Amino acid sequence: MLELNCLGDMCPVPILKLKQCEQLKQKGEQVMLITDHSCVLESITEYCKKKQLHISIVEPMNGIWEITIEKM
Repeated sequence: MLELNCLGDMCPVPILKLKQCEQLKQKGEQVMLITDHSCVLESITEYCKKKQLHISIVEPMNGIWEITIEKM
């Protein structure tokens, strides 16, 4: 699984990084995007709904989110 480190990145940078990601071209492939900005959660969730990508969000530390995105 590819890991996209978006710590410190504000919108729209994480979405631009995700759009350039080749790992989401085939069914079942996953990317983990790590962020420390809550606004990124909303924008990534909206983007994934439009692109029919499955997401799961975990907050392993306060203020740090791991967003797993999978091509369905």
